[in-house]
Amino acid sequence: MDIEGWKAQLRKGAAEFAVLSLLARREMYGIELLDALSGADGLGISDGTIYPLLKRLQSEGRISARWQPSVTGPPRKYYRLTAEGQRAVSAMGQAWAEFRLQLDRLAVPDLDQHEPDRDLSE
Repeated sequence: MDIEGWKAQLRKGAAEFAVLSLLARREMYGIELLDALSGADGLGISDGTIYPLLKRLQSEGRISARWQPSVTGPPRKYYRLTAEGQRAVSAMGQAWAEFRLQLDRLAVPDLDQHEPDRDLSE
């Protein structure tokens, strides 16, 4: 089994949700996002991944960007969620919670005995 290939697919699928989740907390610039994501073991998001993703999210209207001068170097491009991005991250959060619950029920059969059924669609 190619576990590394499987893990790469997991990372690819989670990258957009991870970035939008961070931006839901506050406005951030690219390197700041990379630093926050590098602290999440296993995500493996690099600058070769983050900037194309940010560009795509911006073109889709999920994030907006602005340049701000920096006292320690060149200007920084700050990213923030748009209203569309807020709706997207909320929907992704709901979908992720449901997906995680269902997968946990399959992967950890004893989980059903310890956790009552709950409707996450509300």
